[in-house]
Amino acid sequence: MNPIPVSRTVAAFIVSLVLLQCGSTHKLPAETASANAAPDAPEQPSVRANDALAQPVKYDGAQLWRIAYDDQPKKNAVAELQDRFDASMWNYNATSVDIFVRGQQLKKAECFLRAANIPYEVVIEDMQRAIDTENPSLEETELWENRNGHRMTWTAYHRLADIYDWMDYLAQTYPDLCSTKAIGKSVQGRELKVLRISNGNPSNRAIWMDGGIHAREWISPATVTYIANELVEDWDNQPDHLRNVDWYVLPVHNPDGYEHSHQYDRLWRKNRGGLQYGPCAGVDLNRNYGYKWGGQGTSKQPCSEIFAGSGPFSEPESKAVSEFMQSSAADWKGFLTFHSYGQYILYPWGYDRVVPPDHADLKRVGDAAAEQMLQASGGSRYTVGPSGSTLYPAAGGSDDWARGALNIKYAYTVELRDTGRYGFVLPANQIKPTGDEAVAFVDIIAQEVAKL
Repeated sequence: MNPIPVSRTVAAFIVSLVLLQCGSTHKLPAETASANAAPDAPEQPSVRANDALAQPVKYDGAQLWRIAYDDQPKKNAVAELQDRFDASMWNYNATSVDIFVRGQQLKKAECFLRAANIPYEVVIEDMQRAIDTENPSLEETELWENRNGHRMTWTAYHRLADIYDWMDYLAQTYPDLCSTKAIGKSVQGRELKVLRISNGNPSNRAIWMDGGIHAREWISPATVTYIANELVEDWDNQPDHLRNVDWYVLPVHNPDGYEHSHQYDRLWRKNRGGLQYGPCAGVDLNRNYGYKWGGQGTSKQPCSEIFAGSGPFSEPESKAVSEFMQSSAADWKGFLTFHSYGQYILYPWGYDRVVPPDHADLKRVGDAAAEQMLQASGGSRYTVGPSGSTLYPAAGGSDDWARGALNIKYAYTVELRDTGRYGFVLPANQIKPTGDEAVAFVDIIAQEVAKL
């Protein structure tokens, strides 16, 4: 027998009693979460975009929780955590949600879940400790650094200057193969630097690769630079399907946010624009692309982590990529954007739970890549599917734009390691195995591009 439905008014009253018991009564009850909607991102603290005034953020006592997301009471509880306890949704799929809870709110949030009879698992017990141990010490890094004209090691997460110096090193060392180009500047005036790898064959197809569109996803720039380094340093031994491609590599799509995450706030996500929007800084660049901009999975609230900006391509970082790719003479056949985390290979569409006409082919190629990645890693499984259905709808993404606006057949988003044990704070010793998986993925895509 089905239970008697509880009215929204009664449900709100019950929630209010639970919150009163846990000492949180400062807001009206949140609306019931839709059974088909991803939990919304919370408001961020009011932070001006002037980094000179910023103070380093500490996350002592903060935790990452995993909550099943398989019935309405649990979905309601997740909505309440975000609305009342400053919790953030880190990762989400059809069965569970990873929720980040700040230390100041931990006891009240625990009380709320216990009173609501919602079980949860503590995935990361102390976020600041995880952050402090994620990267090797400066002394260790200096011991491991290459002495070949650059500081990149892929045993540590490096700052933007190291990444750009390495790109210049490749261009200087392999001038017949590599070149760099600044395709624009960020909000704070940093270059968006692209590395081109090409043997000069005029019949080459072109593949775009980028990383670091979300600042806190450090494994992404590390992996993209790893792929490029493997390509170049072993170029003479690469198969033809890799050599007969013009590779365009943007390791750090969001340089301001990336530097901010190193200097001030390890968990910062957006770019550093936004003074025109009021007290909250930043736009989610992966909601700012022009295809289906402003649709599902986006926010018009500047303090939201999924704020889409004031309009399509309102941000210089996304606009620079759009203008460069559209004006380029390159024969674009692949668009590969690397994120974390969750271990997914995702293809369009992301703006809704729909797929393009050739979705079976995109699934076939994704499955082949996932199998090769599994063999490369000896155990890491990647889930393959359309973004909007496999995860949740999110409009204004770069991969949807590449497919919808540029008609690039093989447009994929790869969510790299891991599945939640470390989340965004993936230890640096995971860079090389993650990079090996990504190299295997790129190899399969290049094989398919060669057939076009």
